[in-house]
Amino acid sequence: MSTDTTKRSLTRTSDSAGRRPDADHPFAAPWHAAAFALVIGLHEAGLFSWQDWAAMLARTLADDQNAGQLDGSDDYYAAWLTALERLLQDKDITADSEIASVVASWRKAYLDTPHGEPVQISR
Repeated sequence: MSTDTTKRSLTRTSDSAGRRPDADHPFAAPWHAAAFALVIGLHEAGLFSWQDWAAMLARTLADDQNAGQLDGSDDYYAAWLTALERLLQDKDITADSEIASVVASWRKAYLDTPHGEPVQISR
């Protein structure tokens, strides 16, 4: 699965496009906070160093066709997800097929979950 597909899947349901976070609300959408927390948690688990993360995020942002136009909302955190996928693959922690499987499982669980109920993924 391409990271473009993953980004579209995650950003499609967000209503935060174009909104910049402020000091009282640092994340414009819940998934931004989830992406941030995921990176922090994986670093704290010892899967990668901050230097590795910073280098991959910088490379991902530099590769972005919209570089210089990112507004700090969906586009910026989509770059975080792309950087995280690349870093986990580069370090042989996960494969593209595993990421695709999790995204497909999450999408199915989300669509099958009644409104207002917590989404549960069975893998």
